[in-house]
Amino acid sequence: MAAKKGQPAGKAEGGAGRSTAARRIVDVAREVRDDIVRKGRKPSMRFPVRSLANVRYDAKKGHFEILGRHATRTLSYNTVKTFAQSMRLLATTKNDLLDRDDIAGKREVYYNSKSWGECRFDEQPESDTLLDDIEAMLGINREVLGYIPEERGGEVCGPLTVIDRDPGSGEPIRIDCARLGTGAWSIPSRVEHLAFESRAKFVLVVETSSLFQRLVHHRWYEKARCVLISMSGVPTRACRRFVRRLADDAKLPVLAFTDGDPYGYCNIYRTLKVGSGQAAHINRLFCVPQAHYLGVTPQDIVDYDLEDATHPLEEADVKRAKDALKNDPFVKHHREWQDALNQMLKMGVRIEQQAFAKHGLNHVMDVYLPDKLKKAKFLP
Repeated sequence: MAAKKGQPAGKAEGGAGRSTAARRIVDVAREVRDDIVRKGRKPSMRFPVRSLANVRYDAKKGHFEILGRHATRTLSYNTVKTFAQSMRLLATTKNDLLDRDDIAGKREVYYNSKSWGECRFDEQPESDTLLDDIEAMLGINREVLGYIPEERGGEVCGPLTVIDRDPGSGEPIRIDCARLGTGAWSIPSRVEHLAFESRAKFVLVVETSSLFQRLVHHRWYEKARCVLISMSGVPTRACRRFVRRLADDAKLPVLAFTDGDPYGYCNIYRTLKVGSGQAAHINRLFCVPQAHYLGVTPQDIVDYDLEDATHPLEEADVKRAKDALKNDPFVKHHREWQDALNQMLKMGVRIEQQAFAKHGLNHVMDVYLPDKLKKAKFLP
């Protein structure tokens, strides 16, 4: 694949800039004021309902799309504290973050509220939930609002040059992800300004850090000509956004490699591919519709003689699989995933990525991955 060149981008793809975010906050505040002063009624705010019941799987767009159900928060005796917290959080977002081009973590937001008097947050889950509500109400991902995630974004290694920029001078900084010694490059919390150059053929996202490190240690990415990305469990927002931008900008297919269990299928891969109900309002930016599932599949257990390297399904595994078959719009849309989950339930076992070590420590990269890539029969 030819090299993909570009300059660091300035504004979120498909999203709003910080000035637009500030205007939307002012609009919300103005509506609240007008309700009180001009219309003489109790003010209210409307938030999209963030749940799997309020989404549909849009196969054409390739992600979960939020439907029209909203929750209304009207100022009353019972809601006065939450309403006040909403207004203070909106003011903090505009005045302290957007206007000053600053950033804050969720934990900092919680402690910042201790100066808000009676409308302070008692526990961090309160502020986390309210921040998610405001993100959904404004229709702007919170990274643009200035809020950064606490968790790491993931690690990257392989034939990819990331073009970052110096935060002081704005000068471009080129990071060659194939020349990092024995380590890997960590995805930052905000990735909208990055640009990419790559001659890779595809991107392989890997669930476990240990398997990612094995592939990096043996420089498997050189032989396969791929970009390796470690998810370390359910991919963070930064990781998903990075993979999506890389796939879009460099026109690279994405393959996912997770453990063969309901969590790997229905939480890790499904979240990467189409998003989630809780984040349906921003799935269009954070999911990777071009992703396909490489493995580990239930059929791999049979095809690669791994029956004695499995573990019995636990009660939580069975429940998660059955819930997905019954309620998950993505699973219900794809017969291939229904068949895979039903096969797993019938077999009654789950399998880890590391199970291929039964045949030798490097069997996974010497035999399994090349074989799967050659056959190219991936789940949707």
